[in-house]
Amino acid sequence: MVSTELLHTAPEPAGIVVENVGRSFGNVHAVRDASFVADPGTVTGLIGPNGSGKTTLMLMLGSLLQPDAGSIRIAGHDPVTETAAVRSRLGWMPDVLGSWSTISVRDTLIYTARMYAMDKTTAAGRAAELIALVDLGELADSPTRVLSRGQKQRLSLARALVHDPSVLLLDEPASGLDPVARAHLRTLVRRLASEGKTLLVSSHVLSELDEMADGAVYLSKGVTASAEALARSRATARPWRIRSSDAVALRAALVAEGIEEAAIATDRTELIVALEGEAAASALLARLVGAGVAISTFAPAVGDLEHAFIDLSTEDNK
Repeated sequence: MVSTELLHTAPEPAGIVVENVGRSFGNVHAVRDASFVADPGTVTGLIGPNGSGKTTLMLMLGSLLQPDAGSIRIAGHDPVTETAAVRSRLGWMPDVLGSWSTISVRDTLIYTARMYAMDKTTAAGRAAELIALVDLGELADSPTRVLSRGQKQRLSLARALVHDPSVLLLDEPASGLDPVARAHLRTLVRRLASEGKTLLVSSHVLSELDEMADGAVYLSKGVTASAEALARSRATARPWRIRSSDAVALRAALVAEGIEEAAIATDRTELIVALEGEAAASALLARLVGAGVAISTFAPAVGDLEHAFIDLSTEDNK
């Protein structure tokens, strides 16, 4: 008889756990105190202004820099003391990754797979899978020097996926991609998360990140924002776009609802007003429709991540 104790497996470790991590370069404190958790099956955005420490943090997660303080776990392993175990479970797509200019896309992926100890047959099969996945079939046997910036980004993503890692670090993955390729990237990122992978995505294209991320880590001056600060930012007023076939009636209805005329901005065919939270927005929409105003658009003027970025950046600069 099998012991019932054997039927209970240990819970899967979080994909990424960062606790009070710091890293300095001389007198420059690139990362002062970073803490967050990213779980399997989720996409987490890493956002913050230039110089906030995002790249340094990514390098530490990728085992390329050792933290001065704190601890990091990647799929339960320490990048400092268990580097090989981390690298076998981690795929990293840096902002800019050079390629061997005279080698084909296919051979680039085969050689990368061979570096992960795959045999030739397995490496060739994996390369073919990834070429189809990132839509580089027409260029598979062309030298990488002919690739555009966006195509090189897709090759870089394929290289990060070669060994089927459980954790992915993506730094500006949408950079250089056209709208169709960006849509494909969003779909692919969500698909990878649905397979149970942990994805941390750093990007300045917050509208793109908003559509693929389940949550976000905000980093400023080397410090991650607290849960309380993020909650406050979600509760602050943000602009909403409202459009009606009768803009005059819409403006009059907004004024009748107690919104000051001076607080109503105009952007082409839409009116913009600041509202505190989705509950207030839903209530206003219901009252406008109840008053007979024909509403064709009612939506936030900025996404959740952009709103948090602006609000927290403003708070930092006070």
